[in-house]
Amino acid sequence: MTGAWNMMSVLLAQDATPTTRSALLIAVLFILVLASLYGFEIIQKVPATLHTPLMSGSNAISGITIVGALICIIHMEPGHWTVTVLGFLAIVFAMINVVGGFLVTDRMLQMFKRK
Repeated sequence: MTGAWNMMSVLLAQDATPTTRSALLIAVLFILVLASLYGFEIIQKVPATLHTPLMSGSNAISGITIVGALICIIHMEPGHWTVTVLGFLAIVFAMINVVGGFLVTDRMLQMFKRK
C-alpha cells in the first residue's frame, strides 16, 4: 500500500520528469491490469455459496476506497485536477459497487422469507 501511495505521489509531483512519470504510469497500469486478471480468476473459482461473504468483503473494500478518495481530495494541493478527477471516479465506482451490493443482498434475503 505504501509503495502504491509513493508511486502515485511521484506521478502527481510537479517536479517529476516526464520520463519518470511515463515509467511510473506504465507500472501502475501494469499492476492494475495484473490485479484485475488475478481478481477475475479468483472470483471464477469461488463456489456460489461463498458469493455473499465475498460481496460483503467487496463492499467493505469499496467503503475504504470512498474514505481514501475523500482524504485525497481534502488534502490535495490546489491545481491538481487529476486528483479531483480520479477521486471523483473512485467515489462514483465505489458507490456503484456498494449500492449494487446492498440491492443484491436485499433481493437474496427476500428469497429466504417465508410466504
